[in-house]
Amino acid sequence: MNVELITKADLEQFKKELFEELKTGGHRPLSELPKWLKSYQVRNLLKISPGTLQTLRVNGTLPFTRIGGILYYNQEDIQRILEGKPKEPLPVPKKSR
Repeated sequence: MNVELITKADLEQFKKELFEELKTGGHRPLSELPKWLKSYQVRNLLKISPGTLQTLRVNGTLPFTRIGGILYYNQEDIQRILEGKPKEPLPVPKKSR
């Protein structure tokens, strides 16, 4: 039979981790998420409905990439929205004469 002793330091570490998880609501910080997120991940992160996510796509607020039938969103674009920063305009190509 394996016996594992738990020390007071183990309990203190567990308490710190538990409080940290409760503070964040069980969500990982955005910096720990993958670079590209699927729609369901974005909806869970922003706590929005599928319709709201579609509106953000349609009005150009949240850029996306479609590969096959799956939509992917760049983590940096989501961070920009959360920080309230305006969308960066696309560069305008120069006309050649």
